[in-house]
Amino acid sequence: MAVIGKLDSSNLNGGQKLGLKYFSVAVVLFGAQVLFGLLAGLQFLYPDLLFGVLDFSVNRMVHINAMVVWLLFGFIGSSYWLLEDESGVPVVGLKLGNLGFWILTLAVVVVVLVYLLIQIGDGTHTSIWLINEGREYIEAPRWADIGIVVCVLVFFYNVAATFTKGRFTGVGGVLVLDLVALAGIYLAGMWFTPNISMDQHWWWWVIHLWVEATWEVLVGCLMAYGLMKTLGVRRKIVETWLYIEVALMFGSGILGLGHHYFWIGTPEYWFAIGGFFSALEPVPLVAMVVHAVFDAGHHKLKSTNHPALAWIIAQAFGNFFGAGVWGFMHTLPQINLYTHGTQWTASHGHFAFFGAYVTMVIAFFYIAVQKWRGNVYMSGNIAGGAWKWKWALALLHIGMLAMTMALLISGYEQSHIERAIGGSDWVAYFTAQAHPWFVQGMKWRQIGGWIFAAGFVLLVWDLLTIGKRETRPAQALVQID
Repeated sequence: MAVIGKLDSSNLNGGQKLGLKYFSVAVVLFGAQVLFGLLAGLQFLYPDLLFGVLDFSVNRMVHINAMVVWLLFGFIGSSYWLLEDESGVPVVGLKLGNLGFWILTLAVVVVVLVYLLIQIGDGTHTSIWLINEGREYIEAPRWADIGIVVCVLVFFYNVAATFTKGRFTGVGGVLVLDLVALAGIYLAGMWFTPNISMDQHWWWWVIHLWVEATWEVLVGCLMAYGLMKTLGVRRKIVETWLYIEVALMFGSGILGLGHHYFWIGTPEYWFAIGGFFSALEPVPLVAMVVHAVFDAGHHKLKSTNHPALAWIIAQAFGNFFGAGVWGFMHTLPQINLYTHGTQWTASHGHFAFFGAYVTMVIAFFYIAVQKWRGNVYMSGNIAGGAWKWKWALALLHIGMLAMTMALLISGYEQSHIERAIGGSDWVAYFTAQAHPWFVQGMKWRQIGGWIFAAGFVLLVWDLLTIGKRETRPAQALVQID
C-alpha cells in the first residue's frame, strides 16, 4: 500500500508509469519553449542580440516546435494515464509503447540539436531528409516526420487494442477514432508539390486540422475523464457533450479550415465558408464544464483535486476566448485582409494554444501527481499551503494575458499603418515596425513573458512538492450514475 505524501510508482499501473515518462519530457520541453520564446522576444527589441550565434529564425522555430512537441507528449501521456482506468484491462503492447516513447524522445533531442548546430546552408533533397524541410511550423526533417507517424501509430495500437480487449466507453470510442486522424492528417504535410497554392493547401491540413481539430477532440476526451475524476460527474453528461464536440468538429472545424485559404489562390467560395465556420468548436467544452459543475453542486459532490479542477475550468474559458473569440475577431476575410500575418495573429496563437491545450495538460499533471503521492488530499487547506499552485495559476494567466494584449496592440498598429494606409509594401512594413505603438507592444510582450516564466518556475516547484507534507488521503468520490 502506498504511503500518503510519498512518491511511489508501485501505486501506478503500467499505462500510468508510461504516462509519467511522457509528462517528465513534456515539462522539460515546456521549459525550452519558454526559454526560446524569451530569447526571441528580446531579439525583437535588440536585433543584434546573439546575431550569427543563435539567430531569431532559429529561436522562433525552436520556440514553436517545442510547444507543439511538448503538448503532443502531454496528450500522449494523458491518454496512457487514463487508458487502463477507462478500459479496465492492462495496456496491450506496453513494451512497444515504452519503445515508442524512447524513440520519439531521442528523435526530438536530435532534431533540436540539428536546428541549433546547423542554422545556415543550401536547401537540397539531402537537407530536406536530414536537416530541415524549410516549411514553417513543420520544419522537422523527413526522417523525423516518418518517426512521428510511426510513434503515433504505436500509440494508436496501444489505445485501440486495449479498448478492444477491455470495455469501450464513450470516451474510449472517441479517443480511438480521433487517433486515426492524428496519425493520418499529419501525412498531408509530408509530400512536396511545386504548385505553391496546392502546397499551402495541404500544409494547412497539418497546421489547422492536425493541431486544431484532432487536438480539440482529444482535449474533449481528457476533459470528460478529468471531470469524472475530480468531481465525480455523471458519465452520461460529459460523454453527451463530447459527442456534440465531435459533431461540431465535423460541421464547423473542417469547414472552418477555409479561413486559412483566403490568400493562397483557392476558389472564392472559401471566403464565405471559411469566414463563417470558424469559432464554434470550443462551445461544447465550455458547456461540458458548466453542466458538470452544476451537476456536481446539485448532487453535493466535492472535488478531490482542487488544482486539477481549477486548470480544467481555466481550459474551458481559455479555449472559448482564446480559440473562439480571439480567433473569430480576425477570421472574416474582410478583416483578415488587414490582420493576416501581423502580431494580431500571434496574439490569437498565444492565447488559443495556452487556453485550449496547455491548461488541460497541466490539469493532468496534477491528476498524476495526486495518485503518484498515494492519492493524497489536494484541496484548499493542503499541508504546506496551496499558495504555490494558486500563484502559478495566476502568474501564468497574467503573463499570457499581458502577452496577448500587447501583441494585439502591436498587431492593430500593423494592420492600420502597414496594411490599411501603407498598402503592404516594404516601406510600410518598416514604418510599422518602427512605430512607438509597435515597439511598446513588444516591450510589454517581453514583460508578460517574464511573468509567464516566473509562473512556470513556480508550477514546476509545486508539482515537485505538492502533497509532500500531507498525511490525509483524498476524499472518496461518490459518482452518481
